[in-house]
This record gives sequence, C-alpha cells and structure tokens, in this order.
Amino acid sequence: MKYLVLVTAPPACGKTFISKRIAELLNNPVYLDKDALTVLSSQIFEVAKQEVNRSSDFFEKNIRDFEYYAIMNIAFEALRYNSCVIVNAPFSKEIRDRDYIFKLKQKLNKMGTRLVIVWVYSDPKTSYERMVKRNSSRDTWKLQHWDEYISERNYQKPNIDGLIVVNNSNDKLYKNGVKRVVSLINSNK
Repeated sequence: MKYLVLVTAPPACGKTFISKRIAELLNNPVYLDKDALTVLSSQIFEVAKQEVNRSSDFFEKNIRDFEYYAIMNIAFEALRYNSCVIVNAPFSKEIRDRDYIFKLKQKLNKMGTRLVIVWVYSDPKTSYERMVKRNSSRDTWKLQHWDEYISERNYQKPNIDGLIVVNNSNDKLYKNGVKRVVSLINSNK
C-alpha cells in the first residue's frame, strides 16, 4: 500500500514541524513542502510589478492554484517510485472542497495509494507569534495587515472522514498525534 499524506492547516500552525516529525519516523518517505515554490511566486510578483502579497487577488488569480498543481504533480510522480509521499501545504480551499477530495481519492485509488489527511491544530494567537518568530518575508504583508488577514482564515477543523488531528499545543499532544499518523502508515505496509 502506498500513502499520500497531506499535512494541512492555516499558515504558521506548525505544518512544517509536524510534517518533519512524521517524515523522521517513517522509512524513507518523500517530503515535499509547498513553501519551496515561493521562490517562483516571488519572481512572478516582481515581473508583474505587484506587491508581494500572498493574500492578494493577484496571487489568488495568477499564482496560488498553480503552486498546488505543481506540488501535487510532483507528489504523483514521486508515488511512482516511493511508497509514501508527504505534502506540507495549507490546502485551505481544497481541504474543505468535497469534490476535490473525492476526485483526489479516485485518482489515488487508481495508483494503489491511500490518502491520509492531517490537520495541525493551532490557534490564531500562536500562529501570529510563530510568524513573528520565523521572520519570513512571505509573512510581511500578513503581519502588517493581521486583522484583515486573519479574518479570511479558517481555523476550524475540516469535516472529512478519517481526518487525523494533531494538536500542536504542547509536546505530549503533538507527539501522540504524530504517533497515530506513523502507526497508521506502518501498520498497513
């Protein structure tokens, strides 16, 4: 059995931290982080002479979905050669779109792959503190326009069958959640 693991949540909830903990405990998974594509989106903003704002209409129309197409196409290709691929990305629209999830599961079934969706729980206050601490240029607009930015984020757990919630509030809770994900994958090999 192969696995595609989507680690999802709003920005700065700890997706990267949790994804890497999961990857460290599995046997040779492929780890993909959508943030690796920000170098390309930054170039698109520059060429288009647009403010670097990953919450803007320009980003939504011209960049966002293409980043997801790219990372998922890389994941599908990796599944041809590896039994477990982890994708670290917010999936903010996709995770709440039943049709997207249904079609993704259909595609993965044809590939002999099971979809595992992980929701990393954190609260907006903690996300803000993490953005300040990581001091990344991709967060500049978000932090400068926090009230506007946060009003457009959904921190509620998605309603998906089989969703695994990893509470990233403390060490014991996150470790238990990571252990559940790893146990699920290791028990079905």
